[in-house]
Amino acid sequence: MLTIQDYKDEYQHEIIKMILKIQQEEYNLSITEKDQPDLVNIPAFYQQDNGNFWVAIDCGLVVGTIALKNIGDEKAVLRKMFVKQEYRGKEKGVAKELLSRLLDWAKQEHFREIFLGTTLQFLAAHKFYEKNGFREIKKENLPVNFPVMEVDKKFYYYEL
Repeated sequence: MLTIQDYKDEYQHEIIKMILKIQQEEYNLSITEKDQPDLVNIPAFYQQDNGNFWVAIDCGLVVGTIALKNIGDEKAVLRKMFVKQEYRGKEKGVAKELLSRLLDWAKQEHFREIFLGTTLQFLAAHKFYEKNGFREIKKENLPVNFPVMEVDKKFYYYEL
């Protein structure tokens, strides 16, 4: 049975393994664990200042992740949204469950806008975000304190 839980250190190794597999094997991105220091200390990076990191668990296994980071001025960044290939799709609903948890949290914590950056390769993700109310935004229109990653080439925002 699928559950969405707040991050716990016991999931760290599985999270890193899943994310790297998706980035490197599915999308041929030359990104490593060292390029993502946020994954080494998730509580300090995400679980403070009204942010959080959630994990989708099925039968004790990590099958998805999503994170929210506060960037000030009632704005936040959606980061680390990944779902294992065999758990993707409307019928599984894992991505939708993760996003719903994040949006509920953001409303509860009084954020007004959520921004995200993604790669050009993540075409299914683009469709998913757009179907769920995210609108594309130009890089130059991002908040000044938005943490642009090197692989980010396409950007979105969501108004709460």
